[in-house]
Amino acid sequence: MELVLEGILFGLLLAASLGPIFVALTQTSIEKGTIPGLAVGGGVWISDILVISLFYKFISLIRDTVESYTFTLWLGLSGGIVLIAFGISLMLKNPQLRYTKKKFSKTSYLGFLLKGFLVNTINPFTFVFWLGVISTYVIGRKISGTETLILLATIMSIIIISDCGKVFLAAFLRRWLTPKHINWVTNFSGIVLIGFGLFLAVRVI
Repeated sequence: MELVLEGILFGLLLAASLGPIFVALTQTSIEKGTIPGLAVGGGVWISDILVISLFYKFISLIRDTVESYTFTLWLGLSGGIVLIAFGISLMLKNPQLRYTKKKFSKTSYLGFLLKGFLVNTINPFTFVFWLGVISTYVIGRKISGTETLILLATIMSIIIISDCGKVFLAAFLRRWLTPKHINWVTNFSGIVLIGFGLFLAVRVI
């Protein structure tokens, strides 16, 4: 029960953060709809699972790598550039409201999935968070495999539930948004992503 409560707290911590992932989820849901928003969320969850797996299996080697200046520098710079590029592309768009259901191709959904995967993977907070959880609360406490699975599964469950909630809420609110509102949201999302990108790049230099 203690591990479940800890997992819920960790999951809520991530759920409450208003970072690039929140922007990617809500912006896609408002502009494209529920399913594309969930596809972005799917990319985020796949990224988290991969990071968790890598840290759990190679914690000693990866910890030294992640904490090195070179890794931090290149991750910060490349992540900053990707976020800035996402932000600029949003600001250059002229989103249109279409309440009729739009069919997206498999390639489009793959693009939404990749968007979520990239935004989460190039976010240094993702590595810092999972490194802390795995090294301190799993390896450090020497909990069993079953207990580890309970803790990590609880965290991921809260993340998935909260991300789905953000997607459905954003897609629901789009019914009351005019094209001007959508444009404001898109531009604001672009500015936020550019801001995060600049912050990441400057922070590691």
